[in-house]
Amino acid sequence: MGMSDRDPLIFAYYVTGHGFGHATRVVEVVRHLIVAGHEVHVVTGAPDFVFTSEIQSPNLHIRKDVLDCGAVQADALTVDRLASLQKYSETAVVRRPYILAAEVQWLHSIKADLVVSDVVPVACRAAADAGIHSVCVTNFSWDFIYAEYVMAAGNHHRSIVWQIAEDYSHCEFLLRLPGYCPMPAFRDVIDVPLVVRRLHKSRSEVRKELGIGEDVKLVIFNFGGQPAGWILKQEWLPVGWLCLVCGASDKQELPSNFIRLPKDAYTPDLMAASDCMLGKIGYGTVSEALAYKLPFVFVRRDYFNEEPFLRNMLEYYQGGVEMIRRDLLTGHWTPYLERALTLSPCYDEAINGGEVVARILQDTAAGKSHASDRLSGARRLRDAIVLGYQLQRAPGRDLSIPDWYTRAENELGLRPASPSAEMNGNDSLSELCVENFEILHGEVHGLSDTVAFLNTLSGLDHGTDSGKSTEKRRERNAASALFNWKEEIYVSRAPGRLDVMGGIADYSGSLVLQMPIREACHVAVQRNHPSKHKLWKHAQARQQAKGEGPLPVLQIVSFGSELSNRAPTFDMDLADLMDGEQPMSYEKAREYFAQDPSQKWAAYVAGTILVLMTELEIHFTDRLDISPRKLALLCQKVENHIVGAPCGVMDQMTSACGEANKLLAMVCQPAEVKELVTIPTHIRFWGLDSGIRHSVGGTDYGSVRIGTFMGRKIIKSEAAALLTRSLPGPNAPQGYMNHDEYEEHGIELVKAEASLDYLCNLSPHRYEAVYAKKIPESILGESFLNKYANHNDTVTVIDPNRKYAVKAPAKHPIYEKFRVEAFKALLTAAATDEQLSALGELMYQCHYSYNDCGLGSDGTDRLVKLVQEMQHCRSSHSDGSSLYGAKITGGGSGGSVCVIGKNCIRSNEEILEIQQRYYAATGHLPFIFEGSSPGAGKFGYLKLRRRQSSDTKLDL
Repeated sequence: MGMSDRDPLIFAYYVTGHGFGHATRVVEVVRHLIVAGHEVHVVTGAPDFVFTSEIQSPNLHIRKDVLDCGAVQADALTVDRLASLQKYSETAVVRRPYILAAEVQWLHSIKADLVVSDVVPVACRAAADAGIHSVCVTNFSWDFIYAEYVMAAGNHHRSIVWQIAEDYSHCEFLLRLPGYCPMPAFRDVIDVPLVVRRLHKSRSEVRKELGIGEDVKLVIFNFGGQPAGWILKQEWLPVGWLCLVCGASDKQELPSNFIRLPKDAYTPDLMAASDCMLGKIGYGTVSEALAYKLPFVFVRRDYFNEEPFLRNMLEYYQGGVEMIRRDLLTGHWTPYLERALTLSPCYDEAINGGEVVARILQDTAAGKSHASDRLSGARRLRDAIVLGYQLQRAPGRDLSIPDWYTRAENELGLRPASPSAEMNGNDSLSELCVENFEILHGEVHGLSDTVAFLNTLSGLDHGTDSGKSTEKRRERNAASALFNWKEEIYVSRAPGRLDVMGGIADYSGSLVLQMPIREACHVAVQRNHPSKHKLWKHAQARQQAKGEGPLPVLQIVSFGSELSNRAPTFDMDLADLMDGEQPMSYEKAREYFAQDPSQKWAAYVAGTILVLMTELEIHFTDRLDISPRKLALLCQKVENHIVGAPCGVMDQMTSACGEANKLLAMVCQPAEVKELVTIPTHIRFWGLDSGIRHSVGGTDYGSVRIGTFMGRKIIKSEAAALLTRSLPGPNAPQGYMNHDEYEEHGIELVKAEASLDYLCNLSPHRYEAVYAKKIPESILGESFLNKYANHNDTVTVIDPNRKYAVKAPAKHPIYEKFRVEAFKALLTAAATDEQLSALGELMYQCHYSYNDCGLGSDGTDRLVKLVQEMQHCRSSHSDGSSLYGAKITGGGSGGSVCVIGKNCIRSNEEILEIQQRYYAATGHLPFIFEGSSPGAGKFGYLKLRRRQSSDTKLDL
């Protein structure tokens, strides 16, 4: 029985208020439903012509309304995360009771048989309230997109994501389109083909109407109707090319080789008539580019997590070329357009998704069940929905993963084995080898991850493995073009660190205890004369345009870039770091690197060059000899002043100065290494990754730091006032002193507190006795500035309109320093269960103090609770528990927890059990950090020379 054989049904189809892409794919589904004789009511904010140009039928009813807002875009490539959350709250949260009541009444009034949503959350709940089934059709959901925004904008918005996920959970199932993101809120999933609009005219017909010959190269410029303010120049196109511009305003002046398209132009026909497309990635552009085999030159859009999944599919089918945003805006288009013409897009999958979706919707509305046992189950996973991008990309979420979806192992939670696991029982250090390189200086220190990196490096000039993911192939191709294999290459290694105790108290001057971990970052660097640079094509084109001959260029490739949706490559002319004869200011550098969020990561690397020039007046003509401590302080300047992350220095100090199997004990005033504390042999530390991303550049970390410095300013002000009352007035006899005040406080002590440099120098008992009652729980930024002028922190800025917690952030470092000192002293105590219990208790206290500051997270709290349950459950057994404590680490608001326990087999078994329990509860399998390795200072550097092909491999 065909679709048209059914009795007429009534569909209510809700379209999200985000972009045309959703409306255009809805059109194709609705067209098939109406052809089948059904009635469709579309609720949308899109212009009528999007629907009426394709469908002329009395069975199509368009109701103008916007019940969600999607993502608020500052321009075609920039999403405003905070504004998106605020607008969604105004659109769908504040009005929610009214919306639900109105939609239930409306659905009853039209006698809807089925509600379809793409992908408006509240529509699913309204359908449930009206007693009507609902189905979602999409490749992403708003809980997934907004979860990332919540992490950046603050956890006070997380209720928005919870509500969205709850709404989606009311629908019967999800019809999932190719290019899909993880969508754990849905109970059941059915995969369908691409939904794309059909072609009306042939390539030759379109070109004839436009007056463009078949031999003219044509690019369609498609940025979702938002490029109105961009200035386009004639010389940006290769000679003889023409460009069709979508969405240009009537007032925008265009050069003669750019053709303005009408607002209601039918894009699929124009795409099929073009030779390539230049635009941003969205479902509409990607699906139609794939369907009509059109090469797509794309520019990354920041803060929209749908993009990497669509991009991966596009590139898997050989249809995409990435353009750097800087080159888009400055007109360096030619190398990208020419590259696009060499592509052969090869998408041969079905593109009849509109028909397939319409048939399933019709069957569902008529009462047929489409429940999918294969994919049903734990899709409403609260942590997975709420707590960030990486947590949602978890192993086991999908039983069948298409090739285009397969990414770097880390991205799906399938992390590579730890370096120690790379050696099986038959391996030994003597068997580790580096192929094709002669090591002229340094040693690998028996580190198998270093050997693996060197072997990866040596393989870069041997082509790529076709079995690798698209992103990895791109990284390898870009990296292989970097090096001159006849010249020397330098390699260094810096480990990550596990924050055992101290954490955010570092910027308040606390003692901290940090352990360098086994996992590390490797960097390979080569310096070449500009005449010998092997430049990427767009960099070559840029230099040729300047007409000044070879210029010094910095080119960087970042492996694993896809893990955080960032561009894998970065390049710049080194002259861009100069402002006349002097290095540019840090402020200008921060603005320079922030221009393109997908390449902002490069500030961590390129920023080191500027800091070295600025701080040490280095021009890179001589060998650098920098002590590990100085190296760490310089790296902190990069993070603070160029990246814009208001971090302390303990990360850099541990990575640079740490030693394997030792805790770096450092007083952060600003960075004095006290000693390297050997970890007792009966004690062991682990790190467990919650899967929730945290960032020291995030809102919560920064606001807590501001609150801490506010607290210090208030304490200093109170101490100064106390000092004034304790000293003689102008009319007092010489030598006068208020004896009671002196006895209670001590003039010298109060003087020290009035000039307090580091909050951690205030003891807990002085804080409680004198100042605790003076510090407010919170304060509005404007009120603080009016009373105290500033908070004297050079790396954060107070927002006058924001309320900051003060009491908890100020109290934390004062008590944390005491806890860290007690922890350090206990490490040398007798090896007893009491010792371990006391150490664990200090870690628990630290963890809950983080929570009081607002830096906790559901994932880290869950891990700490699992450790506590394991500890207390096993304590009644004869052999007792082997785990004794845990705490959140580093900047908080996600990240990892540190666990302390006995160094024994049973403790490792308990850690593995906690890992599995967390996985069962959240769908994320925590990575376990264990083991240690030397810091960058101990490792030094390797100087390598490429061996000739006739040489044999070097055994180490």
